[in-house]
Amino acid sequence: MSYATETRVVEFFDPALKALAAALHKALPGQPQIDFIDAAADESRLLLLAGGDTDPGTYYVYDKPTHHLEQVLAVRPELTGVGLAPMKPITYPAADGTSIPAYLTLPAGSNGKGLPAIVMPHGGPSARDEWGFDWLVQFFAARGYAVLQPNYRGSSGFGIDWQSRNGFQSWPKAIGDIDDAGRWLLSQGIAAPGKIAIFGWSYGGYAALQSGVVDPGLFKAVVAVAPVTDLARLRENAQSYTNGVIVDRQIGHGDYIKAGSPAQNASSITVPVMLFHGDADLNVPVDQSRLMADRLRAAGRSVEYVEFKKLDHQLDSGAARIQLLSSSDAFLRKAMGIAP
Repeated sequence: MSYATETRVVEFFDPALKALAAALHKALPGQPQIDFIDAAADESRLLLLAGGDTDPGTYYVYDKPTHHLEQVLAVRPELTGVGLAPMKPITYPAADGTSIPAYLTLPAGSNGKGLPAIVMPHGGPSARDEWGFDWLVQFFAARGYAVLQPNYRGSSGFGIDWQSRNGFQSWPKAIGDIDDAGRWLLSQGIAAPGKIAIFGWSYGGYAALQSGVVDPGLFKAVVAVAPVTDLARLRENAQSYTNGVIVDRQIGHGDYIKAGSPAQNASSITVPVMLFHGDADLNVPVDQSRLMADRLRAAGRSVEYVEFKKLDHQLDSGAARIQLLSSSDAFLRKAMGIAP
């Protein structure tokens, strides 16, 4: 059984596996996350993945009879020997005094002060960030940004009270926690004044845009990947699918729908926005980003929109992800006045 607190914890009920896991942690001290992936039919050989926040992971085969551990494959061999940035669990105060758990990643070798910074809310919203390697976080840290990932109220894994109604129906609380992450970075001197942005994917993209609606100018630029932008339209899109009833219950009904839809309040956003979306996205239909781009242009706001052909919600393409990262970095640097 495994569960996540600040880091993920695994409890073994099999004494032999428990002893083996302890031995492997000693043998692989730089790779604290060890997962048993698969086994031979008689369990004489085990496939495991070991990694951590500064190690994307390596696959090993362990032979029980000989006690031999053989390295098989690095998950991201291009990063072998590259000094990555440690991810540190922290908490920061929300406006109402609630302590919000989060992960802070500072550029390797940085003193952690006066940096360009990014708040990166996770998707879901019924999900959570965990400690470990994150390719998005490590890219931006390598480019000199401090990155803060808040497990805002609306996240799962912290109990039913924390999850509240969910990040859509209780969006003011979730967005408030996310905005408070930006204020904390500024108050601690981690983020340089005027050098803070927000980047999100899926619900995280929704949160990034909605933060621009409710607190214009706190973040100097917004990057939203495959974002929800109109809650009523998302419900309408889902009616043709088997999960239509579930989506209807998740979004709910009330006055908060219009107020909580960035596309319905595009004129409130005052900072540059960059949008990315795949036109084969079944999780969040591409018309959510198309609508947002149109509404921002109609309001005279600065927006750049990149649409990827034949890609789904994950944008699972090396070329697309390279474009996403390089374009986002260039956009953020221009918006915040940072040298390339």
